[in-house]
Amino acid sequence: MNKYIRSFKLILLLLCIGLLGYAGYRGYHYYQKTVREMKMLKAIIQRLEADSRIAEVLVTDVTYNPITQKHMTTIKFLEFDSAGQPMEPKYFTFNGNIIQFQSLVVRFKDAYVKAGDALRGKSIYLFWKVFILDGNKTQEYEISKINEVPSGYRVDSVPDAFEGEIWKTFWRLALDAQEALSKGIKNAQIEAPGTKFVPGMLYTLKIEHDGGIRIDVQEIPAILKGERIHK
Repeated sequence: MNKYIRSFKLILLLLCIGLLGYAGYRGYHYYQKTVREMKMLKAIIQRLEADSRIAEVLVTDVTYNPITQKHMTTIKFLEFDSAGQPMEPKYFTFNGNIIQFQSLVVRFKDAYVKAGDALRGKSIYLFWKVFILDGNKTQEYEISKINEVPSGYRVDSVPDAFEGEIWKTFWRLALDAQEALSKGIKNAQIEAPGTKFVPGMLYTLKIEHDGGIRIDVQEIPAILKGERIHK
């Protein structure tokens, strides 16, 4: 009888060890997944948030179109990440030069901004489109596709389901005011700052901690005028 009891206890012990091992294995992988997702979330936030320069624009070419009887303006759009590093530049050509940048801006409640909350202490933004309004001749170019991870913001080179879900949530919150309020967001809206773009000027797009996007204008330094910079 004692032999059977000892065998039963041994089996029970082995079973407990196996269950603990499996639980540890699952717990370790859950921990690794959670840590990875938190790192990715922080990286996404860092690439979105800013309190100063977020992009610069230059007019690189102006030509006259005799058919439309308008001047065609080509601009260079250079966006910066949160570390101040330039992303891949984009070029857009328009019939005209009153150009606007359609952006999604999410402002968090003042309490988060004042407290310097790690994830909600600054307004976050995303450039969506650049366009010129001209009735049925309106021109627009897409900078970021809706519900997708924007070019230049991807954390991993390989598509990731968690990262994709984060961006879908961002788009939803930015376009759904009711849901945004429940997440500690004071205001989420589409903004479209714009101005007249002319050669010889540097246009700097900036965002504030608790504000929207503005465009600052200054002359290009004299030493750079008429020069082609080779790198």
